[in-house]
Amino acid sequence: MKHTIPSHHLVYGTLKDFLNGEELPDTDDERFRQQLAQMLVEEKGYAVNELEPRLFIETTFNKIFVRSVIDLTVSVADKRLFVLRYGPGSLVTREKSALAAARVLDPDYCIPLSIVTNGRDAELLETCSGKVLATGMEAIPDRQEAGKLIEQYHCSPPVDPAERERTLRVLNVFDLQVCCRGDSCGLG
Repeated sequence: MKHTIPSHHLVYGTLKDFLNGEELPDTDDERFRQQLAQMLVEEKGYAVNELEPRLFIETTFNKIFVRSVIDLTVSVADKRLFVLRYGPGSLVTREKSALAAARVLDPDYCIPLSIVTNGRDAELLETCSGKVLATGMEAIPDRQEAGKLIEQYHCSPPVDPAERERTLRVLNVFDLQVCCRGDSCGLG
């Protein structure tokens, strides 16, 4: 008989996704994600249809399957401009996986910008170089600024197959979530 260990995430019930009404587990992390989506629409001026929630990349290396979820992907003028990845704690620990996701999420081009945030602080990164362009929550561009950024930061061509595999390996390693119970975590 298999014993199921309860999740270490505190789940309050369910909540409705701000962007599409999908029912999601109501966790502290999901509440932050919803606040970010709401901020992008209500304060930063993005249209709901410019935001794609919970896109994902699946990888398997060394028999380890990882589903990397990109919290929000923002498009301007029908081009993906940036990925936004949320996670509690240090922003520096999130940079490599955000950059990797932006480099391989779209099969046609690298997404030029990446944002990492813990809900209180943020970094705007240029995807190709990994350079931090701005810090603080104000680093998240508003819709008007995004219109200028899409002209300034061009989407580079897709990475070659060998580089793509290395990038996917980085994503697999950095996004592997092992919870405090020693198993893979489903709520990440």
